[in-house]
Amino acid sequence: MIKGYTGCGDADIEPRIAMQIVNEAAICKNRVRKSNYISHQGFELLNGLGFLATDMQVHELLDKHTLEQAQSLQQTTVAIRSNNGHYSGKTIAIDPHRIVSTSKRVMPKKKKQPTEPSRKMLQTFFALDTHTGQPIGCGIGSPGANTTKATIELLNMVKTVNQNALILADKEHFTEQLFQRIDQDTDFEFLVPAISSERTRNIERSLTYQRKWAGYSTAETIFNFVGHKEKYRLICQREGETVRDYVYKSFLTLSNKPATVLLGEKYMERWSIEDFFNFDGAMGFDRASTFNLNIRYGKMSLALLAQAATYELRKKLPHPYNRWNSTHLADAVFTKMDGDIRVKDDTIIVTCYNAPKELKLQNNYQGLPQKLTAEGINPKVPWLYNFKLDFRFK
Repeated sequence: MIKGYTGCGDADIEPRIAMQIVNEAAICKNRVRKSNYISHQGFELLNGLGFLATDMQVHELLDKHTLEQAQSLQQTTVAIRSNNGHYSGKTIAIDPHRIVSTSKRVMPKKKKQPTEPSRKMLQTFFALDTHTGQPIGCGIGSPGANTTKATIELLNMVKTVNQNALILADKEHFTEQLFQRIDQDTDFEFLVPAISSERTRNIERSLTYQRKWAGYSTAETIFNFVGHKEKYRLICQREGETVRDYVYKSFLTLSNKPATVLLGEKYMERWSIEDFFNFDGAMGFDRASTFNLNIRYGKMSLALLAQAATYELRKKLPHPYNRWNSTHLADAVFTKMDGDIRVKDDTIIVTCYNAPKELKLQNNYQGLPQKLTAEGINPKVPWLYNFKLDFRFK
């Protein structure tokens, strides 16, 4: 996959630099360079290099590869993850995630939270399977890609998981253009909170509500955006037992599911995407030093590879290791284990010392060439010059 993204072969240096970017994401480091890392400790060898790639080398590699190439890498990742059961695909959450940026360009500042100061932000869009909590893909908002365009591109990736999924969105997706595109061009169901405008509030207070349980009632009506004739289903919920306690909230949807299912069960699943940002955000989804779209798309797409590989690793780990967030896992397992490296014949042997016994890593990694061969997988590692890789634990 990395060779496909870089357009280079096994003997080239570009895929190895990309591997370093993937491994930096796995250990939740923005950069591993000589200025802030003790070199010649094995990290560079992991990527088939005799040195640590510099910032300029990483910049030049990502800058010369296009958005289309990064999106193609994400699509390939989605197809492989889908085949490996990483998605259930019935309910998908999409979220406009703002990332604090240190870009030097002149740009408007925004608040990530109402109580925080305004800062430069990179607007990203993520799609995630709410059942497994795994990301499907991501996009970036830009002057040439507003919310509607960026969301449609993201949903084109979601189609490879499930063409009929229920899409749970955010208020920023409450736009006529987006509803029209999804309604006319896809088979998705769509559920979005309505913006609390004066028009929406007047509609909420004019409806007759049906009581569902104590303190909760719903009502429905037909809704159209101002200046447009297309009609959609508006579901309003009212919480509270007395008039002075009433709290209203409305949702626009393309789904025929009952209101109590959509609002009482399904929409709550959207918060799984916030769990993802808290759990795996440090792998490269919580920082942005530049607004160069080639670099941002490339780096985030490679970080998705690291996240997918880490997810597979967690399946082999016992409790509580399999529930640790990415930072904790990187500190405890990926970077705090002592070891040494030697070569014997055609095999690189990594000896790990004091690995936690409860991880039982030897069951999965000791005798790795034989295990891979038994599964019909070539044990030679291309970016390690076709050496085999094996592990010992002491």
